[in-house]
Amino acid sequence: MSETDTTGAARAAAFERWANMFTAHKAFSHPSELHGVLCGRLAAGARIDESEWLAMVCEHMGLPETATGESDDLREFMQAAYDQTLALLKAADMSFHPLLPDDDYAIDQRLEALTSWVRGFLEGMALSAGESLGQAPDEIRELIEDMVAISQVSEDEEPDDESEHQLIEIVEYVRLGALAVFTEFNPPEKPAADTPTLH
Repeated sequence: MSETDTTGAARAAAFERWANMFTAHKAFSHPSELHGVLCGRLAAGARIDESEWLAMVCEHMGLPETATGESDDLREFMQAAYDQTLALLKAADMSFHPLLPDDDYAIDQRLEALTSWVRGFLEGMALSAGESLGQAPDEIRELIEDMVAISQVSEDEEPDDESEHQLIEIVEYVRLGALAVFTEFNPPEKPAADTPTLH
């Protein structure tokens, strides 16, 4: 299975790996939220060095700052997660997906994960883009307003086929929205030249 395999099974497995890591370290936060924060920061144009990213991980998971230094598995997992998330956001085939549980989970659990991811995304974007969000094009600002509304949705009614369908549509809207923000704040990378240039 390739690093950027985005079949449903691969995405489900990715969520389980994150969830297991959070459980193993007794984290009190939701893995979808941390993934959302990372995606928000990357989409808004930030690149985070390894030590800052690992500090963010510890803070979000409610762990002491030394946790990633003491746990090779957590450090290596999160470093790989960072690289893979950035690669998927950049992928020309738009294969990026938010980190969410699959439909084996109850709809209220999936909705909770989605609202956690969107809250994280908005937080990460605000951290990185700051005031420049105010100068973003209208469609990006509208998208952010929609995401704020999505982050506040709660599952009050009994789920039915209609709510299942709506959840799928909202996830797709959020997915494409995250890619739109990434495209807006991340100019295309210039192809690497074969010969080094001297400055």
